[in-house]
Amino acid sequence: MQYLQPKVIEKEILCKQHKQPIESVLLDSKLSDDQRVLCKSCSKQNPNQAEIVEYLLLKQNFDREQWDRIKQYQPIIKPHIEYVENFQKVADAFRTRLVRLLDNLLWLSKDWISNLADFAQQYSFFGELDLLIERKQSVIDSRNIIQSLKKSNEDWNIKIQKQLDQFNHSPEIKKCEDVLQSLNYLIQNQESEINQEYSTHSQIQLNIKEIKQIYYRNDDFYYVLTQNKQFDGKYLNQLLQMLRNKKITNCLEFFKNQTDLKFIASMIQNVSEIDFNKKNYSTENYDQIRKDLIKQISYDQFIIEFLKFLVSLTAIDERFIQSGSNALNLLVEMKVDLREQSFENIRIRDTSMVGGNFVRCNFNGSEFDNVDISGINLNQAQLFNCKWKNIKIHELNKIDGHSDLILSVCFSPDGTTLASGSYDKSIRLWDVKTGQQKAKLDGHSERVKSICYSPDGTTLASGNLDKSIRLWDVKTGQQKAKLDGHSDKVYSICYSPDGTTLASGSQQEIRLWDVKTGQQKAKLDGHSSIVFSVCYSPDGTTLASGSADNSIRLWDVKTGQQKAKLDGHSNAVYSICFSPDGTTLASGSADQSIRLWDVKTVQQKAQLDGHSEAVYSICYSPDGTTLASGSADNSIRLWDVKTGQQKAKLDGHSNAVYSICFSPDGTTLASGSADQSIRLWDVKTVQQKAQLDGHSEAVYSICYSPDGTTLASGSADNSIRLWDVKTGQQKAKLDGHSNAVYSICFSPDGTTLASGSADQSIRLWDVKTVQQKAQLDGHSEAVYSICYSPDGTTLASGSADNSIRLWDVKTGQQKAKLDGHSDSVRTICYSPDGSTLASGSSDRSIRLWDVKTGQQKAKLDGHSSYVNSIFYSPDGTTLASGSSDNSIRLWDVKTGQQKAKLDGHSSYVYSICYSPDGTTLASGSQQEIRLWDVQTGQQKTKLDGHSDRVFSICSSPDGTTLASGSVEYSIRLWDVKTGEEIVSSDNRYKIILAQFQTPIFKNNMIENNVSSIITILLISQQLTFQSQGALILRGEFTNRSGIDLKTLLKQRGSVILEKEMELQKR
Repeated sequence: MQYLQPKVIEKEILCKQHKQPIESVLLDSKLSDDQRVLCKSCSKQNPNQAEIVEYLLLKQNFDREQWDRIKQYQPIIKPHIEYVENFQKVADAFRTRLVRLLDNLLWLSKDWISNLADFAQQYSFFGELDLLIERKQSVIDSRNIIQSLKKSNEDWNIKIQKQLDQFNHSPEIKKCEDVLQSLNYLIQNQESEINQEYSTHSQIQLNIKEIKQIYYRNDDFYYVLTQNKQFDGKYLNQLLQMLRNKKITNCLEFFKNQTDLKFIASMIQNVSEIDFNKKNYSTENYDQIRKDLIKQISYDQFIIEFLKFLVSLTAIDERFIQSGSNALNLLVEMKVDLREQSFENIRIRDTSMVGGNFVRCNFNGSEFDNVDISGINLNQAQLFNCKWKNIKIHELNKIDGHSDLILSVCFSPDGTTLASGSYDKSIRLWDVKTGQQKAKLDGHSERVKSICYSPDGTTLASGNLDKSIRLWDVKTGQQKAKLDGHSDKVYSICYSPDGTTLASGSQQEIRLWDVKTGQQKAKLDGHSSIVFSVCYSPDGTTLASGSADNSIRLWDVKTGQQKAKLDGHSNAVYSICFSPDGTTLASGSADQSIRLWDVKTVQQKAQLDGHSEAVYSICYSPDGTTLASGSADNSIRLWDVKTGQQKAKLDGHSNAVYSICFSPDGTTLASGSADQSIRLWDVKTVQQKAQLDGHSEAVYSICYSPDGTTLASGSADNSIRLWDVKTGQQKAKLDGHSNAVYSICFSPDGTTLASGSADQSIRLWDVKTVQQKAQLDGHSEAVYSICYSPDGTTLASGSADNSIRLWDVKTGQQKAKLDGHSDSVRTICYSPDGSTLASGSSDRSIRLWDVKTGQQKAKLDGHSSYVNSIFYSPDGTTLASGSSDNSIRLWDVKTGQQKAKLDGHSSYVYSICYSPDGTTLASGSQQEIRLWDVQTGQQKTKLDGHSDRVFSICSSPDGTTLASGSVEYSIRLWDVKTGEEIVSSDNRYKIILAQFQTPIFKNNMIENNVSSIITILLISQQLTFQSQGALILRGEFTNRSGIDLKTLLKQRGSVILEKEMELQKR
């Protein structure tokens, strides 16, 4: 039976008299059922019958109406139908074994099954038809269906009792009775569930308590919120359910007409009249109001529930879309835990959800308009039939296709196409909206260094390391001309504003070409090294050039004479660009700086510093207010031209950014990188991004509190921070260290946090007051690792001074000093019983120490490089170690022998950690975390997400979550429970999802993505959009420029279900 497109009547009804298909139905309810259905022959015999309706038309209408009514009960009926089908299979199996003995029983069984199946599929068609015609009943009574099933079952029992008596000693009959008992049990269970649902439904209608408190209107939204103490989340959910059940679209009018809902009516009316329901509170104009609101709310649970109510109300009443949108913005900014919640059918507009964590949320049927979703976490969310348009998100599509470095990108004048040139010798044209490749232009025999569109967009010019320049017909993709003349590689090209001339830069020379004839017009000499960049002034009278000789030169295009030489850079000038008004020239250099020059006076106006490596590319926005720069430090930066201040930093590329280009409308920035990818960025959005919490430098150490509610982190920014593990909210910041914090550790009772630093000190912090309790000095070099003894009385520390020290926590005095390592002690760990301390060192050895005597018990050799991390198994029998030799090793603590070696990482293993049950070992390396099965030594899974080295990992006390800290300044929390199911309250979506549980989808992308281990919380100052394992079905996702964001969603690990459905059909 098909459940995706359910129909009330599945099998064709035939006229009993003529055995022909029914064509029409009489609406006279006084007639019998058989008299009311007419086939073609019946209609001819009774031509004068009145009130006849076409059966197909009626059936379509009936099916549609019935589906709306029974959708919430279909899953209850479905198991009975499936049960019947399974029972029929059992009966068929009996046939082969007991052909003669059970022939009569089988006939009766199949007759009953057939009747029951028909009944379950048709369930009182004519009775429901009368109700549909008379419009007297709005909800189907599913209890009648269950009662009918029970009655059919009882009748069947009576009919076959005689036969059962004859064979009551037969084991086959016993199986049959067991099946019947199971059916009875199942029916009773389902009947109980339905009665419970009806009971709940009745309570929603009858038990809404009347609030007799007088409501006082106020224009201050916070004052409005303070009056909601009379109702909690449960009460508000009942109100929402009532509105949904009654299909109310004007909740204010509805509430006003209910005598027991006058208070909520007054409150809702108040909300509708104030600015909170009229203005976008997420804009800069309302920053202070928003901050004051958040401070006043102070995480009041009653107010938070009311804000959630306003968000849900947008799905019911469009009059409250703005207040619901503002409410969602507040919830996100307050970092309220919004994971695994239902936001079905909500309508949100003109607001910001930046950085919101919506892991496993249900957004089915939602509508977003002009909403900023930058950096939100949609991992394993459900996105069916969404309508998200004019979306703001700073990260747009990533375009892959080139097989080598991308050295140049350029937008077409109309902004619809992006061209790219690469070291793979090809030029490619991309559709900006979809990210799909439109054409590939082959012809160059060497790497393509520079590309440029003609002003009319019909021609694309390319400069190549094969010393040639080629002109391409954009429409046909064919080469139009080849310009030869340079005796060395062509590094840069640029069209004149009128499109008649092309300038090219090579080794020590610049040439000007007549585009029409392909002939050289002029040769400009003056530079003493490679000319990396050429650029025409907007009026076309001046040509600027930047060179490896560290200089910039301005040339008179008409005479070919040098007008000026701009000196200031201390290294090669890679890129130059005129401002749109032609008054300023910007330059980017290998000296890591950007300089702005006054074209008229040829004096330097400003210097923009911020990049930590060479600046390869610069580009002005069309309005001239912003300058973008791409660098060998992998970043793109946006600068305010007027103030010279950095407006934004765009991270995403994993290698040098060689080329950047603004779209003609200035909304999008394209970047080409040595990582072989092109990225598109929404420039307007990125300049408005929120200030997020997080470390400003590498995270070296993380540690869970014993109760699992807090995560502590230590960083190269010299700070320690405490985080709420549910929301990612920063609870406290501990300052005191004057250098990087390498290691942190909670005391076993969770009251104290210890920290070890590059400033050579150890500090103890009171977790409750977040004040420093003590400072332990003694080490003469950086403290790399600290660890509490299991009883909490002793703290051990390992240092770059090659020593290990044991400290009395109570007195702060040094108890012992353990010497033996010949190089830095990078990691230490107590055995679970506290009798042994293990240490790993840069001297490549692991040593075991007797804590009582301070003597070395054993030395474990095997690693061929630094030992970066060690960890005892929970039972204390095994010690795991991770090393810069890229391996993990497991050691038998008793014998000191290596038990296993886990290979797989292609780079240093910086951190390792056992799960609390000891079955899994996690390891952190370059950009990845791996989970290993301890028993088999096999890799279980790999966690990708970090873009740099993972220095620290830590399992939560209950083993459900793994935390990781990275050099990229971020902390991630991973849900290490796999196979989480996305919850949907709408049965339509449950039915759709059920399709993907079939064997055809096993081990495919859906199972891998939806069941994969995901980041459930990201703590970072950098916005990162995530959608790993999100399920998308149909719908629309576009940004303000019309770019299809489904490409981005798919690139981030989302599953586009319609594509999978197409594959399934094939």
